[in-house]
Amino acid sequence: MTPARHAPLGAALESLAATAERAGLDPAAARAEGEALAATVAEAARGAFVDWAAATGPGRGAEDFTRAASRGRRWRSTPTPLLTGLAAGSHPEAAAYARALAQVCAAATGLGEPTPRVIGNAATATSAQLAAFGSPSASSTRPAGPSRLDLEGLDDWAPGAFPGLGASLAHVPTPPAAGTGTTPRPEPRQADEPEQETVAGTAEDAGEAAPAPSLEELLAELDALIGLTEVKAEIHRQVAVLRIEAKRETAGLRTPSMTRHLVFTGNPGTGKTTVARLVAGIYRALGLLSSGQLVEVDRSELVAGYLGQTAIKTAEVVASADGGVLFVDEAYSLAGDQYGTEAVDTLVKEMEDRRDDLVVVVAGYPVPMAVFIGQNPGLESRFRTTVEFADYTDDELVAIFRLLAGAADYDVGDAVEERFRALLADTPRGPTFGNGRFARNVLEAAIGRHAWRLREVEEPSVEQLRGLEPDDLVVEEEVAT
Repeated sequence: MTPARHAPLGAALESLAATAERAGLDPAAARAEGEALAATVAEAARGAFVDWAAATGPGRGAEDFTRAASRGRRWRSTPTPLLTGLAAGSHPEAAAYARALAQVCAAATGLGEPTPRVIGNAATATSAQLAAFGSPSASSTRPAGPSRLDLEGLDDWAPGAFPGLGASLAHVPTPPAAGTGTTPRPEPRQADEPEQETVAGTAEDAGEAAPAPSLEELLAELDALIGLTEVKAEIHRQVAVLRIEAKRETAGLRTPSMTRHLVFTGNPGTGKTTVARLVAGIYRALGLLSSGQLVEVDRSELVAGYLGQTAIKTAEVVASADGGVLFVDEAYSLAGDQYGTEAVDTLVKEMEDRRDDLVVVVAGYPVPMAVFIGQNPGLESRFRTTVEFADYTDDELVAIFRLLAGAADYDVGDAVEERFRALLADTPRGPTFGNGRFARNVLEAAIGRHAWRLREVEEPSVEQLRGLEPDDLVVEEEVAT
């Protein structure tokens, strides 16, 4: 690979680090986010790890690329943790940081040999990052100002190099210029766990902070999610209990000691992360948390390579969630070895030390989670409320697919819907079925195939740019898992 092929990613990562420094963030942590996001966008491209390693520094190889891609996979459909923190605090640099991440996504399409799948990954990842401060689907009510993010001119393989290939990235909006007005709050969105996204606060413009959403607004967003009837009822019940508890305390009455920590059980893609993010905002609106950010982690982000280091690493992660919600996905993976035990013991201690301004949500499959909680007295005494997330029905998945496509400015006709229903019918259902993630992955692949289909069309019409066709929808091996 020539240096020109990976130079755009290096430049994009440098820009990201510089933006992070202006925002008061650790530039090295921001660069790590960018490297992971680039790896997960490009992981389907043959030879991508070679260019990625050349762009990210000496001594990097295929194993580093694979590990980074795994870490960043959730960010194809949800803002990165640093961006989430900026958005939750309505930081004036949030929009700039999101745009810098979008540039990383665009640069990643130049790694290795470009494929339709990579283009789809980049399109959805770009949209997810920019959604932290505004909604692409809100363009009709967005105030006057720049309406497109220029992702072209990065290198010969970047979006825009082939006619139609970069269209799925080029339409994503930038925030309005300062003084042009207020960006509307995003409409509720639905998909898999990260895709059903809500960000607690958006920047009104480049210099002003918008107020955090109210309790009523957050509950309305919860109620607007597709499906999840029992989950909504349980969250409303929790809110009612916590509100009365606060009123009793204000009135000087005795209040029972109640744990606010939650267990979310369910199969993948059933909305657990989305609801956790809403819970973070709801608890903040109730005055139970000071900031309401969500920090999402799994075993790999809590456990270190040596005993003793895990406690330090876990404590640092918990500290980053102080004032908000720590969401531990597949928490049962911490059981069964001394490293995981060290992480759990540290987590229990940190939960006690930070009990006044921290909520922990642990999530995973129902049976392993029940065993995991039951085997640890420290966890069992702190996690007394379990919220069960049911699988989506076919009609709900179709509604999710349509909503996702519409939010990305793609049209889904009856023939496309019929094709999606046929894919659902042919896909085995079981504990590993992706639910909303399946819908998101099929759309992600369709966006890439759509762009590839139009690559030779020099001036595609708006209808062509928006229109998906049944043949664009496939279930690849990567999509199905």
